[in-house]
Amino acid sequence: MKIKAIESWKSTLLIVFALGGFSSYAQNSVIISGQDPNRRVITTAVPFLNFAPDSRHSGMGDVGVATSPDANSAHWNSGKLAFIKDDLGFSLSYSPWLGRLVNDMSVSYLTGFKKIDENSAFGFDMRYFNMGNIQLTDGVGNPLGEFNPRDIAIGGTYSRKLSQNFGLGISARFIHSNLSGNISSAGGSEAKPGISVGTDIGLYYQKPIFIGAKDGTWSWGAAITNIGPKITYNSAEDLDYIPTNFRIGTAYSINFDPVNSITFALDFNKLMVPTPPLYETNQDGSLATDENGNLIIKAGEDPNRALISGMFGSFSDAPDGFNEELREFNISFGVEYKYAEKFALRTGYFYENPSKGGRRYFTMGLGMTLKKIGFDFSYLVPQVQNHPLAETLRFSLLYTINSN
Repeated sequence: MKIKAIESWKSTLLIVFALGGFSSYAQNSVIISGQDPNRRVITTAVPFLNFAPDSRHSGMGDVGVATSPDANSAHWNSGKLAFIKDDLGFSLSYSPWLGRLVNDMSVSYLTGFKKIDENSAFGFDMRYFNMGNIQLTDGVGNPLGEFNPRDIAIGGTYSRKLSQNFGLGISARFIHSNLSGNISSAGGSEAKPGISVGTDIGLYYQKPIFIGAKDGTWSWGAAITNIGPKITYNSAEDLDYIPTNFRIGTAYSINFDPVNSITFALDFNKLMVPTPPLYETNQDGSLATDENGNLIIKAGEDPNRALISGMFGSFSDAPDGFNEELREFNISFGVEYKYAEKFALRTGYFYENPSKGGRRYFTMGLGMTLKKIGFDFSYLVPQVQNHPLAETLRFSLLYTINSN
């Protein structure tokens, strides 16, 4: 018997994060939610791993896999970090989360890097998701006290140029998710923090391109992030996927003169997690089972698969076939204008298919740099009224050192 506190909180997260595109939810609930073809949202545990953490890229519609490298490259594409121009840098980002619904949730992100030589760099990152206070109860409603659910991930990155234009990066991180603390229900079931690990691999290519008398840089990137085992909060039989993610994109920057430049960037993004299948139902609408008590799949694939099978099978397991697979790709487009590397204006747009979460929003951002210190700010404007992500703010503070 599962602890009601865990199930209640994870149900709440489903509502909240489905509006944000991701969710943490028990496996049997994912199966039920996947029966509506108009709302077949892919859900995972620890969704905070895919939140856009910094103000620069969130101000550009959540693009980032092919933009110019900065201190936050480890999140978007570890392959970019080897191309960073500065020798040492740090970034601290903070965002009040879902401020339209609650006032005590937030996302914090600390990252840094150090160039080893002209061809390689190390990086580190730490992200912390504070989910505020909740009231815990057991299976019969008895109060178990208040608790502050929180997730944390700590990781490191190594990035290296394989040629003058091409780079490869690898990241690894430890993931700790504490939704309820160590509590037990009256039936003896015990909840515990979930623990997992994740790895990333990123590729980045950039090349100078001239259009007429204007010089510029074209780049592309691809990354698979959060490759790791499933996570559990109570038993080895109840496992949830972590949000393994595939991102690919391109960017082009053009310099109008020595101080004015503009960048256009486009990303495509997809969760590499099994799509909930469609199950057979009985005449009364309940889910049908075989002689062993297992649910009968009508369309799609069994979501209970090994890591590699679940990752690569996610490109061909949707119940509605190829058209649904295409709907699982999110699209991000962003623009960044810079003046003398001291001032930046940004805007962007993010689109997610309505059947896969329905996030659609515009973003805008502002950046300023004074000597070694930079400040970035972003603001989110959803297309849907009364959306919980409305008015999301992100703030980033950067510090860089360049020996040149």
